[in-house]
Amino acid sequence: MRGRLRMGLVSVLVAAGLAGPGVGAAEAAAAAPPTLPAMSATTLGERYTANQRAISDAAGLARDTGHTGRADKLARMADPTRTFLSFDGRAGRVRAVEVVGDLAAADRIAVLVPGADTDLDHFDTRGDKPYSAPGGGARALYAEIHTQDPTARVAVIAWLGYSPPHTISLGVLTTGRADDGARELRRFVAGLYAVAPAAQVSLLCHSYGSVVCGRAVSTIDVADLAVFGSPGLGVDDRDDLGTGARVWAGRGDSDWIDVVPHVSIPFFDTTVGFGADPTSRGFGARDFAAGGGGHSDYLRPGGRALYNLALIVRGRATEVTHG
Repeated sequence: MRGRLRMGLVSVLVAAGLAGPGVGAAEAAAAAPPTLPAMSATTLGERYTANQRAISDAAGLARDTGHTGRADKLARMADPTRTFLSFDGRAGRVRAVEVVGDLAAADRIAVLVPGADTDLDHFDTRGDKPYSAPGGGARALYAEIHTQDPTARVAVIAWLGYSPPHTISLGVLTTGRADDGARELRRFVAGLYAVAPAAQVSLLCHSYGSVVCGRAVSTIDVADLAVFGSPGLGVDDRDDLGTGARVWAGRGDSDWIDVVPHVSIPFFDTTVGFGADPTSRGFGARDFAAGGGGHSDYLRPGGRALYNLALIVRGRATEVTHG
């Protein structure tokens, strides 16, 4: 069995290598990001204003260079009612971190960490599923939390703070991008505590984003780590994560990630695969019911997964329903 899995993964690697990592056609030129003050409750307004201006400038540059689709998406992101902690539109360095809610007043903060194929073109929506993108998903989660508790003092953050790999690439099978993302995530969470030192932080990590979270969580203070649609966290069991957080895992009944081999195999100077299935009983995570949806449906309004993730963020562990 292990030999067959090894050969199957080698075949995928060869195909990915031939296809190349790819660069989206909409990777338009953009100026360097603005110089921002360190994160604190008193500097949020300055950061929001600077990033709104940077996004608006990037929209104009995209339009001037013929990238009208990207320009339209950036123009929507530049809406003055939206608040971004950081933004970088340069090709190969794309970053966008949006806050939904009042971060300085929050006593609970959820950080959504997205997976492969996430970029500026897919920050707000993927096709007809806005909830499957970081920005749209953050708004869906925020709305669900306030449906459950209209008085909740919560902020939800759409964190495109690293460069996710493409689905058809070598990177999606290895931890290189996740290691880079984990370093950025550690720094980011430290900044959150500078803004709201008493807040409870939860990491909600989708697909390859769960690999990022798995590599970061041992050195950051979070109340909950919830992974969904996960190919693995790079460890054999929950104890190997080295965290005191509550660890949750869910998978939709129609999620294709179910067929991904949960292995970790040496391959030249790297490792292919991310280890044990976090939804398996032997892993040791708390399971949450994720409903019958597919890989992009975890934050779908009205869905069982969104309902449970909102409970997790609110700290209502005993109310979470199980699969």
